[in-house]
Amino acid sequence: MNTVAALAQLLVSAAFVSIPVLRHKVGDRAKVAAKAELRRQGARDTVLEENGMRFDASGHETWAPVSIAALVAVLAGLNFAGNDWGHLLTWILQSLVLLGNGVILYSQLTAAQSVQAAFARKNDPSLLAIDVPALLKAAEDAFPAWTRILQNVRHTVVFAGSALAITLTAIAA
Repeated sequence: MNTVAALAQLLVSAAFVSIPVLRHKVGDRAKVAAKAELRRQGARDTVLEENGMRFDASGHETWAPVSIAALVAVLAGLNFAGNDWGHLLTWILQSLVLLGNGVILYSQLTAAQSVQAAFARKNDPSLLAIDVPALLKAAEDAFPAWTRILQNVRHTVVFAGSALAITLTAIAA
């Protein structure tokens, strides 16, 4: 049971680094597409920088998922070794990963609304005129067509792998 839990955790770990790797490779192209969409809408193309919007893997877009992946890989190592700490830490940390991935999924599903709300808080009429769904779609379209599939597979692996690791750890305890 420990081995299967550890294998599930290694899959979760790999899933967490998949999107930053993709964003690192394609993020600049998405930024160019988003800026072109802003210009098409008659908005200033500095809006992205002014509001901290990025499509690459800089900042927390890399360190957070890579840190989580490393942590889950350490849990996998503990479980491969049959270490009792692996059981306890899997219960705690893998549950947090499961919940955190729910937050990530929610933020992805509500991205347009979040950006619109952030623009509204700035009280800048030029920001309120931006068609945010079109802006985000332009950036999204710069990514490979299979990106949506990768995101769905990533979420499935994280949810299912975390649940499996927690369940197997509970059974093994």
